[in-house]
Amino acid sequence: MKELTEGAFAKVNLTLDVLDKREDGYHNLRSIMQTVSLHDDVHVTVGCEGWQIHCYREVLPPDADENTEPELVTCGLPQDRENLAWKAAEAFYARIGKKPEGLEIFINKRIPLEAGLGGGSADAAAVLRALNRAYDSPLSIPALCELGAQVGSDVPFCVMGGTALVEGKGELLTRLPPAPEFFVVICKPDFSVSTPELYQALDETFIEKRPDQKVMQLNLQKGDLLGIGGQIQPDFPALPATQMLFQRNVVGTRGEKNRAVQTLGIAVRHGNGAGGTGGEPGGQGGLSFLSRLLKIQHQTAAFQPLQDAAQPGIDRADGVCIG
Repeated sequence: MKELTEGAFAKVNLTLDVLDKREDGYHNLRSIMQTVSLHDDVHVTVGCEGWQIHCYREVLPPDADENTEPELVTCGLPQDRENLAWKAAEAFYARIGKKPEGLEIFINKRIPLEAGLGGGSADAAAVLRALNRAYDSPLSIPALCELGAQVGSDVPFCVMGGTALVEGKGELLTRLPPAPEFFVVICKPDFSVSTPELYQALDETFIEKRPDQKVMQLNLQKGDLLGIGGQIQPDFPALPATQMLFQRNVVGTRGEKNRAVQTLGIAVRHGNGAGGTGGEPGGQGGLSFLSRLLKIQHQTAAFQPLQDAAQPGIDRADGVCIG
């Protein structure tokens, strides 16, 4: 029986350009993705009895102190073959042509759900890497990425990690120069946004300015933080669908919400976060309201970009180095 632990690292889109809709129902995209230090912990046991998966979040009550034990919450987390991690294991055994052994997977979730951070894909990628290690690495990293494409669109990138240009529906990867050292502040609202709903809205919306992938790549190569921040421009902030969801789910006056939506769009496009100036379209009212959101209605933390799927603090003594 073998026990292995893998970090399942979140990803962020430094650029995101959603292109045409494909015949298979997916969209072609062009995105520069970056692995960050926010991660789930994935523990895999090979050679036990049967197949089981345990996916949970550790949650502390509001009045918790240093001695309080966290509660394990499983609500909304698949505990069966509907979990991408399970599907990844099935795909791995099919690929290597080996009869599946008993398998038990524990996933301690930290990556927020339905946040565009690739949490489920990261878990699936971690299972692929762990099983590959368990059988003495029969598959190369590119082969694991190709296998991951059968499981989910973001899985190939999550297998490789680092900084990469991602194209097609997520299966075409080009490694880019490592991002310079900086922090990414991730803010998750108390509500979620449907990706299919946003993609459908994009199909019906004229995108005036698309991300300049080549300039972003050049800024990464130069290590130009200001240039990187200035090129961050996903397609979503100015969409009517995004604004509608924000209006529907966030508490505040109509004027505050309108100014906050404007400020959020400008902040995302220019990489200024909540540090924008009153001269921007959102004005001080929008900035003040967003500031309150960060304190009250968001899961907010800062994380660093990573260039390897194996990082310090995760038990990866025998891990595959992706350089």
